Amino acid sequence: MSNPFFIQSNSFLIIRVIAVATIGVIANLAALTGSALAGSQTGTDGKTSILVQSTTSTANSGLYDFLLPHFQKNNDIEVRVVAVGTGQAIRNASNCDADVLLVHAKSAEEKFIADGFGIARFDLMYNDFVLIGPAADPAGISKATDTVEALQLIAQTRSLFASRGDDSGTHKKEQALWQSANISPLTAWYRSTGSGMGATINTGIGLGAYILTDRASWITFGNKNDHIILHEGDSSLFNQYGIIRVNEQRCGNVNVSASQTFIDWMLSKTGQDLISQFKIDEQQLFFPNASSAQ
Repeated sequence: MSNPFFIQSNSFLIIRVIAVATIGVIANLAALTGSALAGSQTGTDGKTSILVQSTTSTANSGLYDFLLPHFQKNNDIEVRVVAVGTGQAIRNASNCDADVLLVHAKSAEEKFIADGFGIARFDLMYNDFVLIGPAADPAGISKATDTVEALQLIAQTRSLFASRGDDSGTHKKEQALWQSANISPLTAWYRSTGSGMGATINTGIGLGAYILTDRASWITFGNKNDHIILHEGDSSLFNQYGIIRVNEQRCGNVNVSASQTFIDWMLSKTGQDLISQFKIDEQQLFFPNASSAQ
């Protein structure tokens, strides 16, 4: 049996797992050719399959690699995951290139529902965002009493800040935080990478810049160098993930039964318990909080 393999660049990730479950994770390539994957309801060995448009943090952390084999023990459904930024995932799902959407930008998810592309949204799990930066902390954000003050200190000292700049859930959160601080950061000290979280962290570390990241991405990032978490714990940094079934009335290719089976399992006690059990270096990355439909 072949070993799992990973191919990754700044904005492209493919994860293939050859095991009980087969998980396909495709980033920018899928954003361009998602229609080639969507509506393919037959997976390997003739299994029923579904396509999940997902934020990158859940894929890059290894959460799907952990969860999906458990799901497939009792469900003959192949789950294929396309991991891109939340904004791109929502656009892909709006183009009917998905059965299920799993992202972390609640207002954008609610608009997806309001526009008729999704059936119902459920809270699934949460973690939080953190501000990381060089241990020397030139802006002194470790002393900030809240996130607004931390961002104001970065702006006042004109310290470098690296942004994803890619319309992802993290980028949307960052923009909202700058707005709360009454700061327009489009200036020389603000560097927009247009890349995923891992690439942005890597660039930020190289620049000695501050970065907003979800905690799971930071925990799983390998080359931390001298960067550390400098600001955390503010309620404004709460990071909620939601799960939505794509509306079959808008997208006739949706596999309703298999998609609902997957969502029900993720929201069930079994799925929620497994989410809480997923850890890296003894640290829990996601905290289950399944809700009724919203």
